[in-house]
Amino acid sequence: MEESALDGATERRELLVEALRVYGGHYAELSRSFAAYLGLYATDATALLEIIEAEERGAPISPARLSKRILLSSGATTALLNRLEGAGHIVRSREHSDRRVVTLRSSPHIQERADEFFRPLAAPMDAIVGRYPSELLDQFRGLLGEMCAAMDTHLAQVNQDA
Repeated sequence: MEESALDGATERRELLVEALRVYGGHYAELSRSFAAYLGLYATDATALLEIIEAEERGAPISPARLSKRILLSSGATTALLNRLEGAGHIVRSREHSDRRVVTLRSSPHIQERADEFFRPLAAPMDAIVGRYPSELLDQFRGLLGEMCAAMDTHLAQVNQDA
């Protein structure tokens, strides 16, 4: 990359990372509020959101994948899933042709509660996103994807060296 293309890149990166850090803090607070709304531990609510979002994307999640997404050991994830299933918030099923693969699904009542909590936020967020051209949002998603990939590479190296 040419030196002129890098002019100010460090400052722009720092400003962007700071804005993302602040956004992440707000997202974490929203997640904690959702957990309190449901009367759940924060980690349980985070897992529940991962399960719901995976379903909404049309790719239900497995316990192993959930464990990686929420950064818990398989044992801790099993205990968490037992709590959520015992409360009637999720169902484990074997939908895959390989019957050993477990799929996690949210229960209808928890979907309704999530909708009640998050629906009031949808309209203002849609209005904000609606002010930006699709091409710019696509570029931003691409930027975030590349930044995540760089962090993943760094973390893999750090963990390998540890």
